[in-house]
Amino acid sequence: MLRRLLQPLWVFLAIVFLIEAWLWDHLEPVVARAVALIPLKTIKHWLATRIEQLSPALTLIVFAIPGILLFPLKVAGLWLLAHHYWIAAMLTVVFAKLLGVGVAAFIFDVTRPKLLQMAWFKKLYDFILALRATATELVAPVMARIKAALRGDGKGWANRMLRLIQRFRKRVHEARSG
Repeated sequence: MLRRLLQPLWVFLAIVFLIEAWLWDHLEPVVARAVALIPLKTIKHWLATRIEQLSPALTLIVFAIPGILLFPLKVAGLWLLAHHYWIAAMLTVVFAKLLGVGVAAFIFDVTRPKLLQMAWFKKLYDFILALRATATELVAPVMARIKAALRGDGKGWANRMLRLIQRFRKRVHEARSG
């Protein structure tokens, strides 16, 4: 009974987790392109050679530094939100989030081999990967229903509404072009 009541919460948390994972996956190539455009490749090489000399524990500190440095930006976003500067707050929080994920992906790419030498970090990393797989499995049926509803090939009220909207858009488009 409790499991059934908590199902929407678990699906929501899985969706949030998958959004984070999606951002991570999609920002890493953007960061890689930025590395190609500006001398970040040199910085990455310099950082990699420095990290080779560090212990895994010190490497963890290097990995945590971007999060620590971005914390004031997130606090500023919350301050803006508290003072009703909605747009500025949202832009600041989104910018901090995207920058944080992008930089974390860049730094993690460099620090991963050293971090995975720590048994507890490897266990945590494996747990996160398993959690991601579980979240994907949990969200898959919901995503399938959403995709089916967006295709509008079912008989439910949502499908009828989507077909009605599609017909309305088609008529508006025909009226504009004709």
